[in-house]
Amino acid sequence: MIIYILRRIAIIIPMIILLSIVVFCLAKMMPGDALGGEIDPTITDAAYIEEMREKLGYNDPWHIQYGRWVSDVVQGDFGRSVIYKRPAIDLIVSRIPNTLFLAISAMIITWTFALVMGMTSGRRPYTIVDNTISTFNYLGLAIPSYILALFAIYFLSFNLGWFPSTGSVSVGLEPGSWAFVQSRLYHVILPALCLGAFSAATYTQFLRNDIIENGRKDFVRTARAKGTSEANIYRKHIFRNSLIPLVTLFGFEIGSLIGGAIITESIFTYPGIGQLFLESITRRDYTVVMALTLILSLFTLVGSLIADILYGLIDPRIRLE
Repeated sequence: MIIYILRRIAIIIPMIILLSIVVFCLAKMMPGDALGGEIDPTITDAAYIEEMREKLGYNDPWHIQYGRWVSDVVQGDFGRSVIYKRPAIDLIVSRIPNTLFLAISAMIITWTFALVMGMTSGRRPYTIVDNTISTFNYLGLAIPSYILALFAIYFLSFNLGWFPSTGSVSVGLEPGSWAFVQSRLYHVILPALCLGAFSAATYTQFLRNDIIENGRKDFVRTARAKGTSEANIYRKHIFRNSLIPLVTLFGFEIGSLIGGAIITESIFTYPGIGQLFLESITRRDYTVVMALTLILSLFTLVGSLIADILYGLIDPRIRLE
């Protein structure tokens, strides 16, 4: 298993290098540069502006700028935000806990609904229960998350007043107190539901279809012929094999949840890295955009690695390939 994990890590290393090149080139292709946020906007002296651009290294060849940027990133220096006038990594670290809390909450909601509905639907196919669950799944797949978020805010926040529509915690609460924890949970429920709804629908359909398909396999018929109880057949043969494709989705879900939080956080004004990412693009804070793009991409690669490891744990044949 250790060799299997090391092989997967070795595959990721060149992908990280290629990813850093792509992120850097995309940032350089954006109009303008970060100099506009680093100097006084009232300065119009072209000679002074060109002198500053030369001093900051913006006129250097791209490979020299890339090497300098990578060297700084390896040392934990992602540059300085030209909008907030503070290190980009400090700004991002201050927002990451909110986004991770939202993503983990959405993932818990996703797996809870998916496992319950998927197992129920898969064990009772083509019944009224199965058709009802499938209807909800198709609605979840058809409705974009931002549309669902707007409806949720309108009905559950404005009309019914069940949940807050903005922020991550109520104002004036002492961090670490029980009231603070309750407020955090209360504020995350609605955006987490909207963020996890699409994934829950996808997972439910995959699990339902795999349970039905695996229930018809030859090894299941053989187990029944040997007199194995239905409970053991379902647990050891059908359900375990049905989890394999879900595990593959799970790794990518880590990156997609955090990436999907960009829209959700903006709609709910939830102060995470998603909202920071859109704000940085709008205000051309290139340093923060590059740092966040790299970090979000790394989350996807780490998710892929986790999926590979879980895949190998569930199906030992994968480790031997």
